[in-house]
Amino acid sequence: MTANKPMFTEKDVFEYHLGGKLGLELLRPLNSQRDLSMAYTPGVSLVCDAIREDPSKAGIFTSKRNLVAVVTDGTAVLGLGNIGPLASIPVMEGKAVLFKAFAGVDGWPVPLEGVLNEQGATDVEKFIDVVLKISCMFGGINLEDITAPACFEIEDRLDQLLDIPVFHDDQWGTAIITLAALQNYCIISGKKNSELKVVINGAGAAGLRIADMIKADGVKNCVICDSKGVISEERSDLTSFKRRHAVSTQAKNLSDVIKGADVFIGVSTAGCLSEEMVSSMGEDPAIFAMANPVPEILPEKVEKCMRGRKFVIATGRSDYPNQVNNVLGFPFIFRGALDVRATGITMGMKIAASRALAELARAGNVPGSVKKAYGRDFEFGRDYLIPTPFDSRIRAWESRAVAEAAISDGVAGTSELPEYN
Repeated sequence: MTANKPMFTEKDVFEYHLGGKLGLELLRPLNSQRDLSMAYTPGVSLVCDAIREDPSKAGIFTSKRNLVAVVTDGTAVLGLGNIGPLASIPVMEGKAVLFKAFAGVDGWPVPLEGVLNEQGATDVEKFIDVVLKISCMFGGINLEDITAPACFEIEDRLDQLLDIPVFHDDQWGTAIITLAALQNYCIISGKKNSELKVVINGAGAAGLRIADMIKADGVKNCVICDSKGVISEERSDLTSFKRRHAVSTQAKNLSDVIKGADVFIGVSTAGCLSEEMVSSMGEDPAIFAMANPVPEILPEKVEKCMRGRKFVIATGRSDYPNQVNNVLGFPFIFRGALDVRATGITMGMKIAASRALAELARAGNVPGSVKKAYGRDFEFGRDYLIPTPFDSRIRAWESRAVAEAAISDGVAGTSELPEYN
């Protein structure tokens, strides 16, 4: 199992980004005096009055109905860290491109300046205040690249304060895709999720939310490690977010808890999982090594140390099978939420997204366009646990599942579903 060679040069990247990656498109014609009079004055005043009398009409007669703000303060951008809001713009543009290309959602970058404290860290109150002030323009808020633990409080409070969906992709995106892969691993291995021993390495936004999601789906035995070792009840240095997942154990570090484990989930640092640790895992293990760009252990090393034993591996990279890619989640989750005018994104909606992705991977009949894009065949199994981003069926499967879950959970503004195709 070897990685594919890079398909681009540094020069290619800069040329691709030249002038930015986003622009505006007109949804209505502007070719005559009549068009101008309706688009702007005097006709537009009729719509303004209608919205003043009934604010819900903003979701019908403005771009708000399909517009998501991609909001960041630039404090935790990819693997680059605290690079600030200006340097984060290419990433926020990238997220907006994915929203549009994959799900037809209009995303727009909203990098925030002036929301850090004197120490250069996220000021929760300032951040929330700014988002509240701009929120009336948007149908949803996608929080992005905000350092933990501030990101947890920001999402929780904005979710309570706003009547539109709020979703922090770094918390939930990886968790949703990981759960889909875990569900299919259980089918392939014949194991039950309630009987799994799961070890998560990394207790940031992604690691803690992965624990939340897999527990909500039935996993009972889950141990998390951070940079100081096992998150146990004996430790006195835990945040409230970590303490929720503390366990009673004598194990101190990753090498202790990985022994006999069924599943390793890494959202941490390159190379932290050794071949000896993998060899000590239980029969037919799953290794989800998702650190980017270099995973916790390379798939080639796993294959070598397993010596013919059965296993499953996933990474965060596109040059290996089973890429846990957030683009499988956020565009389609917002698509479904916007379609039914949801006021929030519930755990039920997130789990519905995971199950839809897992079911689609098992459904077979992968489109020829996907096979052509990746240069290989796809059949459900150890090298195909989750769909690829270019599978055009994801929108119909996942967005519908999310919309139906919103209706079931009582957060939808309408029970009418669009035609997904």
